[in-house]
Amino acid sequence: MRLIAAALAALVVTGAAEARTWRIRPGPQAEQQLQTALIEARRGDTIRLARGRFEITSGLSLDVDRVTIRGDGSERSILSFNGQRRGAEGLLITSDQVLLRDFAVENARGDAIKIRDCNGITIRGVRVEWTRGPNPQNGAYGLYPVNCDNVLIERSIARGASDAGIYVGQSRNIIVRENLAEYNVAGIEIENSYNADVFRNTATRNTGGVLVFDLPGLPQQGGHSIRVFENTIVGNNTPNFAPAGNIVASVPTGTGVLIMANRNVHVFENQIAENGTVNVLISAYRDSFQDANYNPLARDIVIRDNAFGNTGFAPAGDLAALGQLGVPIPDVLWDGASMYSAGGSPRTELVRIVVADNRSTRTGVGSFLSLGLPVAGSPLTEAAPDPTPPPLVEIAEPERVRIEN
Repeated sequence: MRLIAAALAALVVTGAAEARTWRIRPGPQAEQQLQTALIEARRGDTIRLARGRFEITSGLSLDVDRVTIRGDGSERSILSFNGQRRGAEGLLITSDQVLLRDFAVENARGDAIKIRDCNGITIRGVRVEWTRGPNPQNGAYGLYPVNCDNVLIERSIARGASDAGIYVGQSRNIIVRENLAEYNVAGIEIENSYNADVFRNTATRNTGGVLVFDLPGLPQQGGHSIRVFENTIVGNNTPNFAPAGNIVASVPTGTGVLIMANRNVHVFENQIAENGTVNVLISAYRDSFQDANYNPLARDIVIRDNAFGNTGFAPAGDLAALGQLGVPIPDVLWDGASMYSAGGSPRTELVRIVVADNRSTRTGVGSFLSLGLPVAGSPLTEAAPDPTPPPLVEIAEPERVRIEN
């Protein structure tokens, strides 16, 4: 009781009862004070983190709507989890209309900041990082909203995640803009989500820069309506350090953009270069699955007006075999899949891939290759590479995402 009383007394709480400010300063009592503020906060409150390093030993959590957690800058207000002994995440948010801004989370034992089952989350100017660099023992996810509506992540930094630095999964209405993702396995990943705009980000020095996935066996499937535009996706050649068995462990080192099993994904006006395996890879989900409602095909994909640079100079994973066979790696590589099996029944679908008006420093016009694998998951030994560009058809671009935060 004395410790709790001392912690409460050390808090400086100002403002009217309906909107208080909890001011937390570094020191021996800081963790207890912060825990207390997160528990006792009411709607409209602000938790202010002063300048300095806060040594945190247990995971933190917030379950109160309309709370702001704000620091003095992502290099000035640092929640350090170097000594974390308890908790699966650094910071867990399970409430609506929360604003996180201007602080850092370092070296969380698990995920850095996880936001679950929320409506309205804004992350602005936040840094999440594992400071030892790429390591399979790092936490899986950096900024990690899952099953959320109205997600805004902007001007933030994610480094060192053993899965994805910025990950939005099974969510709806998403904006990811003006962030830096580096030294992660996946820089930015949009998974099983609807309506996302990913733009003006820099994804560099990851294994894969930007991933748009849809996976089976999850409560929300059928990811669609994703726009990836005006990003810089360069030099994503960090060797894959995901733990074995993780889905992103199969991402080839040197991948710029990977689109898998999603619908209506438009990639345009990006700079995509110096990715050793391929600049853009379009693929069906290749593993076996039991979910009869799952569609593993990538379809209605538009790749246009991008500026491509060097690629294919160090192909990795299964695609390394193409280089060994003397098949030039193009800027845009499609597996060619238009058929799959669901519940033991074969299914065929009209798959539309549009590649148009891309520029290349290597070939002038952006290059394309289909591997000619019509059945999802076929081994690469059955490939019949075909450089014929797919027909130009009209595929309506998703509408601009507007969020309600």
